Amino acid sequence: MEKEEQLQILKDLIQIKSVNSNEVEVAEYIGKLFQKHHISYKIDKFGEDRANLVAEIGSGKMDEVLGFTGHQDTVSVEDPSAWKHDPFKAEIDGDKLFGRGAADMKSGLAAQVITLIDLVDEGIEIDGKIRFIATAGEEYGTPGANRLNEQGVANDLSALVVGEPTNGQVIYAHSGSLNYQIKSIGKAVHSSRPAEGINAITGLSKYIDAEATLFNDAPKDKILGQLQHSITLIKGGEQVNIIPDYAELYGNIRPTESFDNDQVISTIKNEVAKINKDTEFHLEFHLVHNFRPVETEPDNPFITLVDQAAKDNYQDRDVELQTINAATDASVFITSNPKLPVVILGADESGVAHQTDEYTTLTSYYETVETYESIAKTYFKQ
Repeated sequence: MEKEEQLQILKDLIQIKSVNSNEVEVAEYIGKLFQKHHISYKIDKFGEDRANLVAEIGSGKMDEVLGFTGHQDTVSVEDPSAWKHDPFKAEIDGDKLFGRGAADMKSGLAAQVITLIDLVDEGIEIDGKIRFIATAGEEYGTPGANRLNEQGVANDLSALVVGEPTNGQVIYAHSGSLNYQIKSIGKAVHSSRPAEGINAITGLSKYIDAEATLFNDAPKDKILGQLQHSITLIKGGEQVNIIPDYAELYGNIRPTESFDNDQVISTIKNEVAKINKDTEFHLEFHLVHNFRPVETEPDNPFITLVDQAAKDNYQDRDVELQTINAATDASVFITSNPKLPVVILGADESGVAHQTDEYTTLTSYYETVETYESIAKTYFKQ
């Protein structure tokens, strides 16, 4: 495929507004491309405007199934007037292409679509299978990945490439992400008689004090390092002269394989139970999101293959093996395929993902296409 057509596909995808929804339009656009190039695909619609898409190529003579996955949704645009470039026009300025999702992650999605098309059009023989998995709702709650996982889409995968923006760096592990809520139930009275009430905010403060050192004994992971934890949101009270009977907070944890999601949940629940037992306060724990860490050993043959492909094709930068504190759809897929080798690899610019004037570079986008195609051509010849 010529670069002009590759660019047009990316621009078209950015111009489709899929802000936390409307993946069906993205899936139908991709489906038409695949139909034109005689690639078998299936669109899985759910809800009013949500959809996943799964496509597959290859003879299946070998058992290996190489997966490429990307999400079709983007985060919202809070203030379009703050953008110098319209977030949905895919405007180009020099080597940069601006737009919501340009980095996260319609550049990776487009590169994966183009990879399948080029392999078919060039008549490249694939002895196994290459499965392209386009998901809905990765940015909030991963409903698409969970739905596909229940359908078994990842059960037989032998390796997986996630096309999130990594600036051409090869990410072999990422932390999990666990969001939780603590509710504090108190007793409201007038602030002139505080001793007659139970201040729900004070109840939360007991947990906040404990949370600061709650994970001090969590072991350091050999790949991802120390577990990260934060309290990120607090709400409480209705009126300045009323002792509040309700307050809540939200926290985020980045679990590792050495201290995983189940251990994190147990630790928090135990602390909540201790506060409830030892004080007059009543706290409740609620799990909001629960994404598992994804770790592949850096010397895994698949990581080595991808690293070499990236070094061969990203000519304008030094490529390194790295880890990140983030979560991807792979956190869902590994629940049904725990030993699945996973790599996260994509174009520029991870630093502006979700930001005003988000962009990718054309150079990295074209290099990503070449890298994905190199991975696909090499994988089944190992």
